Amino acid sequence: MKMIHTVVLALCLVLLTGAGARAAEAPPTAADPQLEARVLAVSAELRCLVCQNQTIADSHAGLAIDLREQVRQMLRRGDSEAQIIEFMTTRYGDFVLYRPPVRPSTWPLWFGPIVLLLAGVAAMLWHLRRRAALGDGAFEDDNENLQ
Repeated sequence: MKMIHTVVLALCLVLLTGAGARAAEAPPTAADPQLEARVLAVSAELRCLVCQNQTIADSHAGLAIDLREQVRQMLRRGDSEAQIIEFMTTRYGDFVLYRPPVRPSTWPLWFGPIVLLLAGVAAMLWHLRRRAALGDGAFEDDNENLQ
């Protein structure tokens, strides 16, 4: 019996130490620190299309990694930050911008949450007023159900 415990313990140790060996290493940064800083600056302006509330600089999603690499290649090619932002906006729309401009096509992004909140408050007030207008006779007495 003691032999079985020893074997099980040895297997657990092998499995636990092997798990650390399979951990992924961080990808190397660009050889040029100025290029990497520009990549991060542009990436901080672009929304991750998978996560949607992270920039591609912060996201670990596969698409975000691919977009960061595309930004890096465009910067190496000599494109400006404005050209990269314009390219991404043309390809993915204003939604890719982490801070989209306020214009008629982006009004739902800017004002949609406020409209939904106001509609919810209006619906709640309408329901409460309608219920108050019915009077107490329209509802069952809770005390009758207790007896």
